[in-house]
Amino acid sequence: MKSFVVAAFYKFVALENLETLRENLLELCRENGIKGTILLAREGINATISGEEESLHRVLDWLQNDACFADLNVKFSRCEVQPFARLKVKIKPEIVTLGRPEISPTNAVGTYVKSADWNTLIRGNDVLLIDVRNRFEIEIGSFAGAVDPQTRSFRHFTQFAEEKLTAHKATKTAMFCTGGIRCEKASALLLAQGFSQIHHLEGGVLKYLEEIAPDESLFEGECFVFDERVSLDENLARGHFVSCEKCGDPIEESQNLCIADIGQYITLLKCPTA
Repeated sequence: MKSFVVAAFYKFVALENLETLRENLLELCRENGIKGTILLAREGINATISGEEESLHRVLDWLQNDACFADLNVKFSRCEVQPFARLKVKIKPEIVTLGRPEISPTNAVGTYVKSADWNTLIRGNDVLLIDVRNRFEIEIGSFAGAVDPQTRSFRHFTQFAEEKLTAHKATKTAMFCTGGIRCEKASALLLAQGFSQIHHLEGGVLKYLEEIAPDESLFEGECFVFDERVSLDENLARGHFVSCEKCGDPIEESQNLCIADIGQYITLLKCPTA
């Protein structure tokens, strides 16, 4: 049976000639039957792509032969069906949208924490643990005790930091997200605001689940991913969630309930199209 490998990767690095890079990647991915999304900006690259293993590695090898991308940190998972409907290679103002283009991890970034060291860090009583992902992602899985910023979009993290974190500038802070990219930019933001002890999970939850055995993992639930798989379990296999046809949020396959914001509170609704 044909299987597909999914590769998620990013890198903050100054890029030029974006249109040429876009055209080259578009042609290479099409030639190799690759689908998914690649975002390019002057600040770097952010991508999740999928294809047959040999074809996927042709694209990765091409990228890593470029000095700009030689040290790409790639997270891998597998699935039996192609999780993307099409290929998109786009040029954007930011590779992850914080809405603060002057904030760059190439200038300052927090301390990277390897998966093997993460459990020890977050078990500390002196650590403020923050889930940098959005509310609908956190609802289906997170690390116990993590602060939920209650954001619907990453661009709202700035407001959360200004309103809720100002009193914690000297506190040892540990942050995590899906693949690591949002934490890098969030750490750069907090450092620019005067925070002094910022740590973040290198490679995010995906790398953590790839490297930490299920019986040692402290991640509870499933990890939301932005493709047709919707969520991944502790073994990086497709999880038990689907996208609600009405609101787009993840819901369990066995239920017809979704979580939606009503006014200032959260309630459970039946989606008529689910």
